Amino acid sequence: MGDVRTHREQRGTGGDEVAPRPQSLMLTFLGNFVLGGDVCVYSGSIIEVFGRAGIGEHATRSTLTRMVNRGLLQRRREGRRMYFGLTERASAILRDGEYRVWRRGAVNDHWDGTWTLLAFSLPESSQRQRHDLRSQLAWAGFGPLIGGLWIAPGTADVTTITEDPELGPYVRVFRSTADPATDIDRMVHDTWDLAATSAGYVAFRDRWAAFADGHGAPGPDALSVKLRLLTEWLQIVRADPHLPVRHLPADWPASSAEDVFRRADARVDAPARALAAELLKTVPNPVPNPARHPAPDPAPDPAPGPALPVQKRSPKS
Repeated sequence: MGDVRTHREQRGTGGDEVAPRPQSLMLTFLGNFVLGGDVCVYSGSIIEVFGRAGIGEHATRSTLTRMVNRGLLQRRREGRRMYFGLTERASAILRDGEYRVWRRGAVNDHWDGTWTLLAFSLPESSQRQRHDLRSQLAWAGFGPLIGGLWIAPGTADVTTITEDPELGPYVRVFRSTADPATDIDRMVHDTWDLAATSAGYVAFRDRWAAFADGHGAPGPDALSVKLRLLTEWLQIVRADPHLPVRHLPADWPASSAEDVFRRADARVDAPARALAAELLKTVPNPVPNPARHPAPDPAPDPAPGPALPVQKRSPKS
């Protein structure tokens, strides 16, 4: 793979180069090479992979420690080596990312005309809970319609909110359709920041189009390119509320950006996985990943390949 920097690092909507955060890269790495494999990965292997992506050893170790403290990773010692495996919480987060990237798609062209409405009223003293609730709503694709009433297209999953003992008692959820007199195009424009979402797709498309078209020679940096490609794309689709395409501008760039992403990933996937199989040393995870949630029929493009097999350790490991 050619020099990753020739394809540029991730940028903000303003155009300034912004390197992906180590934790974002780590989640991409775990979701593509650990999720579903019931394995723990040797810390030295992770450090080597991240070194190829331009992340230093100290930053990598700090990221692993923070993710352990947040309940996303678990440690396992084997002799003098430390291995890291997924917790159930991390697996749930990674499955959500896997669904958004490989199954849901960036374009919502199957909307059935329904909306999910969530109203909430929290005591003035519940500032932290209010912030947490708004963050969860934005993550689920909701936008603030008016006051404490938020709206999302289709049947949004709000189970984690309604079952939260601190938030559930203060929320009410409804499923509905709009009255014919409602200008949905205007409502969508007023409720969500379409310009920022569009700019993210355009910037991604512009950065990766040349690579997707075959420019740049394959080489030993395939794994770091795949990690950066997927990390950037996942951040974009997670920030996209997945609004019905019929109510978006005619030149909405999600489809063309997704085409670039899938062609770029198809080009880099095989050499990246070959390099990962060579670099990563693993042992079985004593806490298997829970069964995957049922998902809609996959998109025409193939999902990521299987997780790495467990590699045998030498007696001196």
